Amino acid sequence: MYRLFALTLGLVLAANSNLIAQGSTDIIAVETTYLPVLGTFKIDAGSAKKITDRKGYDNQPGFINDKQMVFSSQDDTGFHDIILYNFETEKFTNITRTDSKSEFSPSLTDCGQYISAVTVEEDSTQRLWLYPINMGEPEVLYDDIAPVGYYDWYDNKAAMFIVGQPHKLIYPYSRDEVITIAENIGRSIRKRPKTDQITYINKANSVVVDGKPVLEIMAYDLEKRRKEVIGLTHTSSEDFIWVDKNQILMAENNRLYIKNIRKNSDWKELGTVEVPGYANISRMAISPKSNKLLLVMDRQER
Repeated sequence: MYRLFALTLGLVLAANSNLIAQGSTDIIAVETTYLPVLGTFKIDAGSAKKITDRKGYDNQPGFINDKQMVFSSQDDTGFHDIILYNFETEKFTNITRTDSKSEFSPSLTDCGQYISAVTVEEDSTQRLWLYPINMGEPEVLYDDIAPVGYYDWYDNKAAMFIVGQPHKLIYPYSRDEVITIAENIGRSIRKRPKTDQITYINKANSVVVDGKPVLEIMAYDLEKRRKEVIGLTHTSSEDFIWVDKNQILMAENNRLYIKNIRKNSDWKELGTVEVPGYANISRMAISPKSNKLLLVMDRQER
């Protein structure tokens, strides 16, 4: 069962790399309307619903299908587990329940048989692990690649954000060929739908637009092995997701913005998500049919 408990307001991602303070966050679900033929996407007014509601760290949501999602949650001992939530039954189930390790950034693998997660092991090593859907024994995927911070999947392999000075993005074509795609990148690593591209934010080059700094959104084609700039961020935020092949979503405070990369359009405000006691949208996830949006929001003191 999902563990309900009071938590302290802090998270250290890993003791041995890039300490990142995390506040108290909850996951908010918003219904959306998506018409792929017309390429229109909107959020349904008044549909925001709290999935979690407690002090502590409930974060990094990811859909595994249209009815279920997984996320990382801190327990009362300070460790983090992967929790599964069912939208139909509104029930929580532990995928992991570890008392000496922590699991972050859960995602469904390409093969659909595992939930992958960045696991902080007993000695603080951060590697990518696989947790079978049938609750079998987990296994490490890349035993010699660490410290992993974030990732996404392409062709049953993971493009990985490696924590360091600077952070870098790598991709293992094979055990003997692990390439560095880029350095000094943001934390969002996203496979662009229906393409061979892994997309990310370039933090090495800041651009000023209308008096505010923005960053380059980059795409690396894993088949052609070439990169290109495909747009600029709305703000200097590191968080974005794809609605479809061409539409990208970002947030600023409580507002959502959308941009069509193919049309090279400007960012347009999609709407404001008002939830009493919450502010600042950060991480996001979208369902396979693009009809439900998950938002991580900061929980305000009450």
